[in-house]
Amino acid sequence: KDQAWRSRSYYVILQISKVMDSIEPIENQTLRLGSEVLSWRVHEYPRHDRGRRWFVISAVFGALLIIYAIATANFMFAVIILMVGIIILVSSFKEPDEIDIILTTTGLVVGNVFYDFRSMKNFSIAYEPPDVKNLYIDFSSIMQPLLSVPLADMDPNAVRELFLKVCPEDLERSEETLTDMVRRLYKL
Repeated sequence: KDQAWRSRSYYVILQISKVMDSIEPIENQTLRLGSEVLSWRVHEYPRHDRGRRWFVISAVFGALLIIYAIATANFMFAVIILMVGIIILVSSFKEPDEIDIILTTTGLVVGNVFYDFRSMKNFSIAYEPPDVKNLYIDFSSIMQPLLSVPLADMDPNAVRELFLKVCPEDLERSEETLTDMVRRLYKL
């Protein structure tokens, strides 16, 4: 039995190393993404100016939720609230990284992720400057959530013209999503 286990383990390791050797470097894969049409840079997440008052109110609210969780013996909820508080605290001291948004002839590249135009069901643009400037992309697959891409200083008409060539526009969705609105209003 011990010999059979070792031989199977060696086989799995050998197969993994073959797969890793067959993966092409990113430089070779960029040729398949099409040529660049538009590009811009955005922050990884929005940077909010949170004052002392925001932190005090959040700490009191978080403490009340933790007390409630302990009183109802829901310790997992208490751990989740504590983790969210730590993540918000750490992210407020760290500058967000900038990521590239690239519209190509075959799709959209957000950071290191490529979204093919063929997988997109529709798009919409919510544009109410200076606060709301987002491109929303809905996908054909129900397993892929709505993608929100900040437009930053990019001209929304140029983005819209490019997308209209490959994907229908959802004219009913002209405002930002509830999630984005809550994130912006509560500075999360």
